[in-house]
Amino acid sequence: MNGQTNLVSAGAGIAGRNKRYIVWFYLLNLIFAHLGAAVFNDKAHGILDHSLYADKLLHGLNVGVLVELLARPEFGALHSSAQPAMIFAVLFFLASLLFMPGVLLGYASHHRLPGDEFYRACGRNVWRFVRLLLCFVVIAGMFAGILFGVQNALIDAADQTSNERLPFFIQLAGTTIVFLVLTVIRIWFDLAQTDLVLRDQPAVRKSVASGFRKMRRNLGRLLVGYVVIAIVALAVLVGGILLWHSIVPPSSVAGAFIIGEATLLLLLATRFWQRATAVAFYVRDLTEPVVEDVRPILAFAAPVVP
Repeated sequence: MNGQTNLVSAGAGIAGRNKRYIVWFYLLNLIFAHLGAAVFNDKAHGILDHSLYADKLLHGLNVGVLVELLARPEFGALHSSAQPAMIFAVLFFLASLLFMPGVLLGYASHHRLPGDEFYRACGRNVWRFVRLLLCFVVIAGMFAGILFGVQNALIDAADQTSNERLPFFIQLAGTTIVFLVLTVIRIWFDLAQTDLVLRDQPAVRKSVASGFRKMRRNLGRLLVGYVVIAIVALAVLVGGILLWHSIVPPSSVAGAFIIGEATLLLLLATRFWQRATAVAFYVRDLTEPVVEDVRPILAFAAPVVP
């Protein structure tokens, strides 16, 4: 890989050559979402199929009708409808944890990764990824707790002043700082996951240390790349919402489904783009030659005696 190639475009090229991973994860997410919403769907059908209130939800979202639907005794407890969705959300997260090592190995390969190598990488690294996830939860949770605590304390102090806009600006600045810090931690552990897979490293602590060193030495390039991709994801989300609002009529279930699912697919692709950027950086860092500081050594030669 050319050392002058931009990391963001290099990651986009890797993700583009391996579009099948994004499609597989999207289909898995779609199946789990359908299964998770099945209980709510059955209960809503049982009530709305025999009620004229369905027209107020079909031709627009009437919040009052929706609240009344959820409060009806025959609908049952709300947590019983939400529980399957939570279970399948956790299952999708575990499936992502299981299959991500194969995706990272496929991103680093110059050829189409065979199925047996993909699943071998998944099985060999699953427990390593679980341990790495626990490290990430502890570190990210600690930093997030401290930063949000400081932000809330500053907002409370700003509320006591006469400046009415100061709390808003403090919250905006605090949210930006939290986002950047958590993005740095995500970069750190994305590199650690890549190190686990590509080096087949059984010691998780060594990959955590290696990811931290690589992230610290190249924080500017990596952070800019991740932030650019995050801005693209935000633009996709805002564009999807505006497109839904402007061209999809309230009664068009198919139009809402197509716009919504296309938006979710593109959001999933941006996360895979970030993963591919981390792999591109890691591979480039391994293949770049180490430039040694070679300086001329002054040698004082002895006089030649004829």
